[in-house]
Amino acid sequence: MFRKNLLYCKIFCIFVRINCIFSMKRFIFSVLLVSLLCPFMCAGDAHPYFTIAEMPCALRYMPGPPTRGEMRFAYDSAQYVWGKSQRPTARGAKAKADAEFSIRRMAVIFSPVIGVEISEKNTPELWKLLRDATRTAGFACDSTKATYMRQRPYMVYNEPTLVPEDEEELRHNGSYPSGHTTLGWSTALILCEICPEQQNAILKEGFEYGQSRVIAGFHWQSDVDAARVITSAAMAKLHTSKAFNKQMEKAKKEYRKLIQKKK
Repeated sequence: MFRKNLLYCKIFCIFVRINCIFSMKRFIFSVLLVSLLCPFMCAGDAHPYFTIAEMPCALRYMPGPPTRGEMRFAYDSAQYVWGKSQRPTARGAKAKADAEFSIRRMAVIFSPVIGVEISEKNTPELWKLLRDATRTAGFACDSTKATYMRQRPYMVYNEPTLVPEDEEELRHNGSYPSGHTTLGWSTALILCEICPEQQNAILKEGFEYGQSRVIAGFHWQSDVDAARVITSAAMAKLHTSKAFNKQMEKAKKEYRKLIQKKK
C-alpha cells in the first residue's frame, strides 16, 4: 500500500510541477488534483471520513518550510546531526523499525501501552477507526507536501539513511510535512481517547515515532513539528464527523470489554 500511494504521489507531484511552470494558482490546482486522486490513494479497505477539500489546508495557515540561511534551518541542521548521533544506539534501531508506515506498526508500538492487542481480529472496531481516521488525517498533509516538494536531508547532504532501500522512492515525495509523523500522532491522539489512563505513555510513543524520521535521515525536524500541528487540526475536524464519533464509541466499548475480561 505504501508503494502504491507513492506512485500516485509521484503522478500528483508531476502535475504540481507543471502547474508551477505555467504560473497557475498552486493551492487551487493542488487541492483539485488531490481530490481526484484520493479514491486511488485510498485503494484497499480505508474509507475516509472527509475528502481532501473538506480538511483543513495547511497551505492556508502554516508557514512554508525553512530555507537555507534562515535561523529555522540552522535548527533543522542541528537536529539532523543529533539524529545521526543516535543511529548506532538502541534508539537508532527503533528508528529503523519505525520506517514501516502501517497500522500494523502502530499496533506493535501501542498495544503494550494500552494493554490490549490491536489487530483486525482482536479489535476490529478499533482497527477500523485507526485505518480510516489516520488516512483521513493524512489528507491534511498531501497538498502541502506536493506544493513545496521539499528535499529530504539525505538528498541535501548526499548521505545515507538508516533504510537505504527506501531512499529512491522517497526522493519523489516531498519532505514537508512528515507523513509518518501524521500517522503516529493521529494514532496517539485517537488512543488517548480510547485509553485516557495511559495518555502520557501513548503521547510519548506517538512523539517518538515522528522523531524516528529525524534519526533515520528522512525528515527535517521542522517537517515533523509541522506534521504534529497539521495532524492536531485534522483530528479536530474529524470530531465534527458523525461517522467518526460513532466509530469512536464502538472502539471505546470494544476496548473496555476486552480490559474487563483481563481483570
